[in-house]
Amino acid sequence: MSDRLPGFSTLAVHAGAQPDPTTGARATPIYQTTSFVFNDADHAASLFGLQAFGNIYTRIGNPTNAVLEERVAALEGGTAALAVASGHAAQVVVLQQLLQPGDEFIAARKLYGGSINQFTHAFKSFGWNVVWADPDDIASFERAVTPRTKAIFIESIANPAGSITDIEAISTVAAKVGVPLIVDNTLASPYLIRPIDHGADIVVHSLTKFLGGHGNSLGGIIVDAGTFDWSKGGKYPMLSEPRPEYHGIRLQETFGNFAFAIACRVLGLRDLGPALSPFNAFMILTGIETLPLRMQKHCDNAKAVAEFLAGHPAVASVNYAGLASDKYNQLARKYAPKGAGAVFTFSLKGGYDAGVSLVSKLQLFSHLANVGDTRSLVIHPASTTHSQLDDAAKIKSGAGPDVVRLSIGIEDKEDLIADLEQALG
Repeated sequence: MSDRLPGFSTLAVHAGAQPDPTTGARATPIYQTTSFVFNDADHAASLFGLQAFGNIYTRIGNPTNAVLEERVAALEGGTAALAVASGHAAQVVVLQQLLQPGDEFIAARKLYGGSINQFTHAFKSFGWNVVWADPDDIASFERAVTPRTKAIFIESIANPAGSITDIEAISTVAAKVGVPLIVDNTLASPYLIRPIDHGADIVVHSLTKFLGGHGNSLGGIIVDAGTFDWSKGGKYPMLSEPRPEYHGIRLQETFGNFAFAIACRVLGLRDLGPALSPFNAFMILTGIETLPLRMQKHCDNAKAVAEFLAGHPAVASVNYAGLASDKYNQLARKYAPKGAGAVFTFSLKGGYDAGVSLVSKLQLFSHLANVGDTRSLVIHPASTTHSQLDDAAKIKSGAGPDVVRLSIGIEDKEDLIADLEQALG
């Protein structure tokens, strides 16, 4: 090829991959092995001492996983990436590098219910404290900053409501107070939004969703933008101070603009252990090859379904940023001009009972707790994914009792509309 930068669809198929040097296999093989043979004692020592790159043990890295990591880093415009067992695992590994006991991070109030639960309850056992801010009130992020603040966490497209977050505005706050901005880009995928282009320092995904795209494999990933100076101010000793387990190496000094990805691998994944199966990495790689085709169909279908629901007498409101009337439409035009995503919510005039009834009557939509599948999915968040929250918190997160969440698949839109029409009655 020439020196031109490959386009998104080309990267989705080719980034990180070469024919297998031994067999000539064109598809990336599944390296289903726990460990790897060293050339000699010096080679082994250099790998364990971070003096050379290579394979040691699949808990730390694997050649199949490495292709996945390079591909997603290329699609997101990052310097390096680390694949892990799930999106939740990605969040744990990221924050482990940034927070010490007693430290705080600020999170947007509109988040996936599982993340709200993880941040509010599970992270307390690590001594990590979450402070909530309103993504519709950018100033609330700055008001939430304290001397213990070490990061800001948002979703590019918020789950479940599908609202668009003003990434650039929040990145300005993060830069002003000297902390990294972490963006969960799961619902958008890099096809719709690349948060690094708008000021994000770290991007995370649940690979389980749109990147894998077929509802068959769990995975998560961390992408390092290479934009944050981890040595400034001494806030991040995991990266700036000598690491005793690696003979005093300072990760920021040694690895530069991909130091954070290295820290996540050799301090997080190595010791916490949420390794991604090479088989799952292979499945997710296969899914990514069709990401641009799928995401466009997802978005086109979602807009058609949202327009239908907006005109139905049983529907009180539709929250879809792709509609011209939606409060987030201007942000959608700015950040996601190719489409506002495939996940959105709508409210039923009959309230909680109507939501439960609708879910039970749908036939083509699958009732389950996932998004980003080729199949269309439905759930009533108040009784499932957000059920651990009180009513006030459910409403603040966009999952009130009358709300139904849809994840629109790639079926024929006419069939999806017909199924909703019969279920709405």
